Amino acid sequence: MNTRTAEGIAQAARTAVEAALWAPSIHNTQPWSFGVSGDEICLRADPDRKLRVSDPTGRQMTISCGAALLNVRITLQALGYEPQVRRFPDPERPLLLATVRVRPGREPGEHTRLLHAEIERRRTHRSGFTALPVPDPLVDALVTEAAAEDGHLMPIRSDASARVLAALTGAAQDVQSQDRLFVLELMRWARPPGSSRRDGVPAGGYPTDPRRTQPQHFAQRDYARGHEWGMAPDERVCTSTGLVALLTTAGDRREDWLRAGEALQRMLLHASAYGVSVAFHTQALEMPELREFIRRHLCSEEAPQMIMRLGFVIDESESVRRAASDVME
Repeated sequence: MNTRTAEGIAQAARTAVEAALWAPSIHNTQPWSFGVSGDEICLRADPDRKLRVSDPTGRQMTISCGAALLNVRITLQALGYEPQVRRFPDPERPLLLATVRVRPGREPGEHTRLLHAEIERRRTHRSGFTALPVPDPLVDALVTEAAAEDGHLMPIRSDASARVLAALTGAAQDVQSQDRLFVLELMRWARPPGSSRRDGVPAGGYPTDPRRTQPQHFAQRDYARGHEWGMAPDERVCTSTGLVALLTTAGDRREDWLRAGEALQRMLLHASAYGVSVAFHTQALEMPELREFIRRHLCSEEAPQMIMRLGFVIDESESVRRAASDVME
């Protein structure tokens, strides 16, 4: 399937980096950079794109980079190569998160092709869902996908637990909306209509006036900050909370954060292949005391890495990405 020449390997590496750019990231900060040398791809965190107020430890930045790493791996496999990954290969270079060597592989399986086809199609949702439930067999498959990357996807079946997560999200959102530093940081990544920037959250990426969802309402980020930005919500159809879920890891080190990003992206791609969209709610996880509360009372002592809702939508929001030349070193 592939030409295993130096030129073919170099082209596969460049294609994998281009695919990595479509990974989800907090506020679409795209906090990564890449280097390609021969048959090796280097993934580095970009500290200039770190959220210093809401993400001082770099946990969300590392999760975002983990999602990009999964795209690299899936793309190489889809091209018939085998990615050999070393995570955190050099303790003296903390921003170097992973290296990937491009090795000869085999013909990709159907599932690899399925995931690869969704890399550029997947979108982050920021509103309600239709009343159509996510089928249980698909939920089970998503749990399996996350587990393949050492992540634990926990569907929240208890109404009480879902209400707790919704309440904590709302409380965190209210606190952050009154904190000047949080607000200024969010504003940096909120793009006004007509902006030519290729990062941040576009004005068409969220509803103008988010409607309350039922049975639980999860607070949305206020990217518009009083402006009439956004897209018109379909309040007639998309008013359901959807399926609430937590993504957790056994540990809570940088290695676990990177793996959490890989687990997240694998299950997102699988969900997208079956028409399921995902909305993220990380406000409560950005406040250490609330994250600890969630860990102790809702996660069986595992580390919560992501709060999300899953469901079906009518129309997807727009998305933008930087060019590969902007992230290649």
